[in-house]
Amino acid sequence: MTPTSRLMPYLYVAPLVALLAFVFGYPLVRIFEFSFKMVRGIDGPWIGLRNYRLILSQSVFWESVLHNLQLLLAIPVMVAISLIVSVLLYERVAGWKIYRIIVFVPFVLAIPIIAVVMKRMFQFSGPVNEVLRWLSLDFLALDWIGSSDVALWTVMILIIWRESALGIILFLARLLSLDEAIIESARLEGANWWQRLWHIILPQMRGVIEFYVVVSIITMLASVFAYVYVMGGGRGGPGTSTEVVELYIFNALIRASLPGIASAASVMLFLVTGVLIFLLFKVRQRSEDA
Repeated sequence: MTPTSRLMPYLYVAPLVALLAFVFGYPLVRIFEFSFKMVRGIDGPWIGLRNYRLILSQSVFWESVLHNLQLLLAIPVMVAISLIVSVLLYERVAGWKIYRIIVFVPFVLAIPIIAVVMKRMFQFSGPVNEVLRWLSLDFLALDWIGSSDVALWTVMILIIWRESALGIILFLARLLSLDEAIIESARLEGANWWQRLWHIILPQMRGVIEFYVVVSIITMLASVFAYVYVMGGGRGGPGTSTEVVELYIFNALIRASLPGIASAASVMLFLVTGVLIFLLFKVRQRSEDA
């Protein structure tokens, strides 16, 4: 193989790499640069780490970080729901093809559409509270969106409902690749449903479960803006009860017109997400080597 022929594949992809570097690389470099400046308009003077120190001294920033961390509590619930539903679909319960379509629908629909519908459902006089009152469960008929005590948990319910669909898709795909002879042998030996799940299915799904957990962590930290923006009326409300880091960045850039602060917060979020993506690749590599 000549040197020219070895270079040909790289020459073919070079234009696309250059385009991606311009579209994504240039803005990323500028964001890092802006995070060290007091930007007014399109540029500003260099101020070093002042933006970072200002962010770390704001209670609203730490409150938004706390809200992201609280959303991580949804991950075990999502994993459990995804596992149980995917196994039931794998067992081909009656009507499993229809159920498969139903559980996939939330992940296909756009987040703003789902959030608007859920916001109407969880209003104080909405369908959810009306059903609870009809069941004589008036004490559970809360102000799901208007109360700062439960607003974040309402957003979490929406996230669990939608993001669990991805887990079901991943887990069902892995289940369909398993050797059914092993599971059938365990059934013939008298193993019940839970025993087959715990001793046979789960050990073989460890890699995809780890993958889903890492993806879910990244989602909870850096991909929940649409949920809280729509459910909170665009302000993370009531008050700052549902403000997350992404909404903090949005408010700093759009409402406060502080690109330097928004850039610094974006850099910190990018670095944390980058570490998690690195862990994701390590998890995938370990699962492939297993």
